[in-house]
Formats: sequence, structure tokens, C-alpha cells
Amino acid sequence: GPYADGASKSYLRPETAQGIFVNFKQVAYVMRQKIPFGIAQIGKAFRNEITPRQFLFRSREFEQMEIEYFIDPEADFKAIQEDWIMEMWNFLKAVGVNESLLDRQVHEGDKLAHYARACTDIVFRYPFGTQELLGVAARGEYDLQQHAKASGESLEYQVPGQKRKFVPHVIEPSLGIDRLFLALLCSAYDEDEIDGDKRSVLRFHPCVAPITCAIFPLLKNKPPLVNKAKGLASMLRTRGFNVLYDEAGTIGKRYRRMDEVGTPFCCTIDFDTLEDDTVTVRKRDDPMTVERMRRDEIGDFLEKECRLPMSC
Repeated sequence: GPYADGASKSYLRPETAQGIFVNFKQVAYVMRQKIPFGIAQIGKAFRNEITPRQFLFRSREFEQMEIEYFIDPEADFKAIQEDWIMEMWNFLKAVGVNESLLDRQVHEGDKLAHYARACTDIVFRYPFGTQELLGVAARGEYDLQQHAKASGESLEYQVPGQKRKFVPHVIEPSLGIDRLFLALLCSAYDEDEIDGDKRSVLRFHPCVAPITCAIFPLLKNKPPLVNKAKGLASMLRTRGFNVLYDEAGTIGKRYRRMDEVGTPFCCTIDFDTLEDDTVTVRKRDDPMTVERMRRDEIGDFLEKECRLPMSC
């Protein structure tokens, strides 16, 4: 059976970045990349020193995604870092993080990591206080130089068509998925009141909602309605949408259940559907207004609504 001794010692990585640095030269060669270019990775990271607390915010094991963006050492790293800060800020807004709860925090002096030339955090106002959500660091050439020193392998970049070589500098956006998920929950949670009934609602952007669209037959004991509803659900699933079919309870209660879990759209198959193949589309954020739409238009409608509102 398995056993443990000194020879079987292993280490858990504290970040995903170092695997990218080790593979930098190989990626640049195989992918024929010219600087500036970036390598992105998502995976598990581990921090032994952290005391787990504050729900998902602090944990010993978490999911992290990072981009190592390699630049010319003569480039204006401050301008490039600022571009990445704005890119990540816009990304957070696009997926549904409440901008009014975001702020910047610049690391200076003793707060700046030993490897960094500059670092700015995007912080979020959680219920337990304002904390780091995302960081954009200018790491200079520190990591590549350390790997080159330890391995004896040069990690210099050869400029195509020139005799110039250099060790690239790095801009690193780094984001914890668990912290982002918690920020999305905090941003999406809302309460409203309809006809004196106070209710909780999750206002997720359609691109991150666990269920994109719910499909309801008006009556579950009418086979023509049920068949039309199940057909629409099947068609939307083949296009990659997360769809829930529900026939239990009144339409009002079904809408209510979907609001609580953040479903942005609900489609109801009624007797008019059997006549003209249109369905009732109800939007979570405008529950008192419904519209009719052809069944074959629903997929394109959802695709448009799920696009991230970010400029290219």
C-alpha cells in the first residue's frame, strides 16, 4: 500500500504563475509568438498560512486564474499596467460585479512584494469589509531570472529579424475565482416587494446565471403544451444554454422560484403557442412586462442577451 517517507515529499503551489514562467520559452517558440504576448492559466492554488474564514473569501485551497503578459523591458510598464487594470475593471463590471462596490488600492513601500515594481489591487466592499478581489502586478524580470539562475537555462527572448535579446518583463493580472463568485453573489442579491410580498432576488448577468432560461407549459395535464415546452427546452440545450423545464405549481410560483435562483428569463407555452408558435417571454428584472416571441427566435434572443458588454 501507499507509504510516506522523505523521498515522497511534495509541495503544493501557492500560485499558478510559476508553471507559466517555466514554459515561457517553449510557448514562445512553439506558438511563434512575438512580444508582447500573454499566457493564461487557471487551476488550484494553496496557502498554508491562511486561517480559513469569511465564507469563500479565505481558504487553504482555491481556484486561481492568472495572465502573465510578457513585454519589452524598454516599454512603458506603467502605461501597460494601467491598461490591464482598466481591462480587468471592465471585465468585472461586464460579468455583473457592482461597480459602486469597487475601488483601487495601490501597494507602496513595505506593502509592495519583493518581486514587484508596482502593484494595484481592485478591492470589493464585501459585507465583512473591503478586501482584495483582483491584483495587477508589474513583476519585472524577477521570476524569469530566478528560474534561469536555478536551472542554468537562458530564458532570453530573441527578437525576430534582429540581433537583440532580452529577458522580458511581466504584467500579471491575478484573480481568485472563489472571491469573484462571492462578489457576484453580493452584487446580485436584491430584495423587492410585489403586492405587499417581500421577496429576495438574484440579479445575475445572463452570462453567469446558473440557469439561463426556464421553460414552462401553462398546464402540465395538456400534452400539446407539454410537448411544445419540452421541444423548446431540447432545442435550446442543443445550442448550449442552461435550461430548466418546470411544470410544478402555478405560473406565479414558478416565476418566483426562478427569481430566487437568478434565472434571467422564463418562457411560458400557452394555448396561443398552439395557434401561432409564439411564447410568452418574461424578464426577471422587468417582471410586470411580458412579450410574445416566436419559438424559433428564442435562441438568438438568449445568445444576444448573454454576450458580455465589453468592447473589443
